[in-house]
Amino acid sequence: MHPLAQRIQQKEERALAKAITLAENNGEDKLELLKSIYPQQKGAHWIGITGSPGAGKSSLVNRLISFLRKKKMTVAVVAVDPTSPFSGGSILGDRVRMADHFTDPGVFIRSMGTRGSLGGLSRSTKETVRLMDAYGFDVILIETVGVGQSELDIMKLADSVAVVLNPGSGDVVQVFKAGIMEIADLFVVNKADMPGVPKLLAEIEAMLDLVKHDSPYRPPVVQTISTENKGLQELWESLLAHREYLEKSGEGKERKLSNLKREVMEVVQHEIYQQVWTNEQKNGFSWLADLESGTTDPYTAAEEILTKRLQPADGKQK
Repeated sequence: MHPLAQRIQQKEERALAKAITLAENNGEDKLELLKSIYPQQKGAHWIGITGSPGAGKSSLVNRLISFLRKKKMTVAVVAVDPTSPFSGGSILGDRVRMADHFTDPGVFIRSMGTRGSLGGLSRSTKETVRLMDAYGFDVILIETVGVGQSELDIMKLADSVAVVLNPGSGDVVQVFKAGIMEIADLFVVNKADMPGVPKLLAEIEAMLDLVKHDSPYRPPVVQTISTENKGLQELWESLLAHREYLEKSGEGKERKLSNLKREVMEVVQHEIYQQVWTNEQKNGFSWLADLESGTTDPYTAAEEILTKRLQPADGKQK
């Protein structure tokens, strides 16, 4: 067993932090660590929180942490912020909003950037959640960068996905365009004390009538005012009801199998890419000169790289 996995099993928070850093930085022994912690997972409730910027996701997560802690539940948070395409850094502002919980031993908060991922989550997010699960948290909250045309990765990770909207922002049209309507398990109308709530609720229900009219599960719509701690009980009850539905309907098992299949192929893709990149670096990217001169093209060069990779040492095609 990997040494960090042993320490995580003993609930050493510093070991968890080091393990997440190892996963983020793609350390040499990352796969050994992940293989060690996989059977240690304890079945935490993985909850995704997404929504457009300004919808109040971070404030809602902050208050939800306090709500769950009053129920004596331990909570881990992965707060994902967009990574700058220029500096490679990210602001990680969620850490500021959740500062009240930093000294609570029952709460662990980790911020990370998307690192260029178009799906709204970095590749190491899933690995981070698995490490947190192995540590033994009851609930893991994954807050994404926000709703966009391609940010659907949260559906491949969370057990339950909550989409946060607020009145007067035109969010419903954007959510429908982005395809989030199909993957949302719950809608949260935050800032429900603002004008325009009835109109927003009517828009959501109309969209659900279009998308979910023949579905066995219709996402509930919960109203919250996170700054006043209103609606948190209803939100939590809806999340629990969805988890129960997943278990009883068998959809949870189907999701898990689909996600596991996708995860294995993602690992394969990443490892092959790393190996090919390292090998081509050693060879000095021998095809680059031909590309520059125009005697070959990117597709032929890629095809030759793949052909060499599939060719074993004895010269027989795999």
